[in-house]
Amino acid sequence: MPSPVTAEGDACGAGDRFAATAAGLLADGELVETAVRGAVHAATRYVAEGGIRSVAMEIPPTESSAPPSDTGPTDDALRTAARVRAAGGTVVAAGGCFDLLHAGHVALLQAARRTGDCLVVCVNSDASVRRRKGDGRPLVPQADRIRVLRALECVDTVAVFDEDTPERLLAELRPHIWAKGGDYARTSLPEAPLVESWGGQVVLFPYLDGRSTTRIAERAALTPHTAGLRSKAAGSGRRPR
Repeated sequence: MPSPVTAEGDACGAGDRFAATAAGLLADGELVETAVRGAVHAATRYVAEGGIRSVAMEIPPTESSAPPSDTGPTDDALRTAARVRAAGGTVVAAGGCFDLLHAGHVALLQAARRTGDCLVVCVNSDASVRRRKGDGRPLVPQADRIRVLRALECVDTVAVFDEDTPERLLAELRPHIWAKGGDYARTSLPEAPLVESWGGQVVLFPYLDGRSTTRIAERAALTPHTAGLRSKAAGSGRRPR
């Protein structure tokens, strides 16, 4: 199982980090291949961050000094991007609402991850989704969308932005590649000039036709079960719950 990047530094303790990570993942029920891959990544990060000197920095903060939960994911993403960049790796970022994660989303994220050494997913906050999509959205709250994205093997970390477009976050992440679905025209992306200003590239990946959060929501609203509830409610004068 190869390392995602070549890290130079003090390797003392990297074997312990590998063994501890693999044991923990196996204890959580992960497959052997997944556990080994996670252990390799953990050992590589350990060396890239400075080896034994980085251990003191990894001590969890006390409750009183812990950062707010809504800033946690973004801070972790910034650290990950900086670490991979310092190790000579390629940082890839992809963005979107990811409300009702579907096969089109997964295909894009998998393709994006294959182009680099880490994938940072930039997610619209609940407020941002609501402004862009309307009062009925998001269907899935921010915390749940983050948790589902993090569960994907191709996703290394998640960042959240509250603006309508992710330029401010991208300026901090400075990814080498900004990945978007092929349904976007490059000229319509307001963040493209920003990414290109530091030598980054905007890469459009093929989009799976017929996959849409809006369509999924509409089909769910028209299922026979839902239609039956509406019919009964109409006959009784009551609204379905």
